[in-house]
Amino acid sequence: MNICYYPGCTLKTKAKELDKYARLSAEALGVTMEEIKDWQCCGAVYPTARNEIATKLSAVRALDYAKHNGGKLLTLCSACHNVIKRVNADMAEDDNIRTKANNYLALEEPYVGETQVIHYLEMLRDVVGFDEIKKKVVKPIGKKIGAYYGCLLLRPGKVMAFDNPEDPTIIEDFITAIGGEAVKYPFRNECCGAYVSFKNEDLPRQRSEAIVKNARSHGAETLVTACPLCLYNLQKNGDMPVVYFTELLAEALGVKA
Repeated sequence: MNICYYPGCTLKTKAKELDKYARLSAEALGVTMEEIKDWQCCGAVYPTARNEIATKLSAVRALDYAKHNGGKLLTLCSACHNVIKRVNADMAEDDNIRTKANNYLALEEPYVGETQVIHYLEMLRDVVGFDEIKKKVVKPIGKKIGAYYGCLLLRPGKVMAFDNPEDPTIIEDFITAIGGEAVKYPFRNECCGAYVSFKNEDLPRQRSEAIVKNARSHGAETLVTACPLCLYNLQKNGDMPVVYFTELLAEALGVKA
């Protein structure tokens, strides 16, 4: 199976491990991630102003490319997934944004939200299947692992439709599938402080310390995440190993050295 893939900027720089082990694991599971041509930065933060069109155009270009190349767009970085999926909803539902974006891009045919945006974790669950992953595990993880969702995969809940924003389970199910012991703790969907770290280090430090402390108090030995910024904040301000979920997947499948 081939699927269009949008990597995003950070996965080419500071988050290379998230991308590298996703590709290796996908191949082991029979999925080829085809990086879309001439992609541009998604903008990193979704612009909420209805008259803000320019910063959404790169996402529309990626979505339109995927529309003509299989109809699905795979994302991996939590921030990229949030921006692209919300822009896709705009193109499907907001006539003002849709008209202005299509007029600016002058596409051969208007883009109206036809592409299905799926996160890598959704691909593992809905396309490959966790039961199939269990069959391919050659090195069960065997650790107590806490899932850290953060904000962007889950919210806004109706648009992202990723999981129950108050009680998600997809990463816990993934952990179980690769032979780990999933540890549920109350702060797993709390904000780590995100981009505030660039303006005020105190708030992300306090929030990240609280998250790690909460996870540890429930028995977690390691945290996994899909967000480069979350990993940065938690690693910098916590005292527990934090890794990308793709690293553990690659280890379990035997494709990580």
